[in-house]
Amino acid sequence: MKVSTKGRYALRLMLDLALNDSEKPLRIREIAKNQGISDKYLEQIISVLNKAGFVRSVRGPQGGYLLARKPEEYTVGSILRLTEGSMAPVDCVDDEALCPRMDECATSVVWRRLNEAVSGVIDGITLADLVDWQLARNGDYMI
Repeated sequence: MKVSTKGRYALRLMLDLALNDSEKPLRIREIAKNQGISDKYLEQIISVLNKAGFVRSVRGPQGGYLLARKPEEYTVGSILRLTEGSMAPVDCVDDEALCPRMDECATSVVWRRLNEAVSGVIDGITLADLVDWQLARNGDYMI
């Protein structure tokens, strides 16, 4: 399993919004500058996050984006699955119907355990945890 730049940047974008922790929306340009990421690419990612209800947009001259919920209500897994799709290492873990050998295949145990381990990590870490870790590392919100 390899997380693409889309998933990594979505996580960084959400972390930047969580670190903002104010009622003042952040503009894509600000986030792009903070993160050293192309604002055009972030616009594509924010569109996905907005459609899914992960962020909300505020229109107008003071507009931008805010988290739609509290940071503790997002998991790393929910953000990655939204942008990356399934995090399963192989297709048969997601849909056993794809493999008629699933019941007799010893390797399926490996894939299931790997999937459980990955899910356990990414679903056990919230955006609030990332905020705490970032502040502990830097003492501010520049990431």
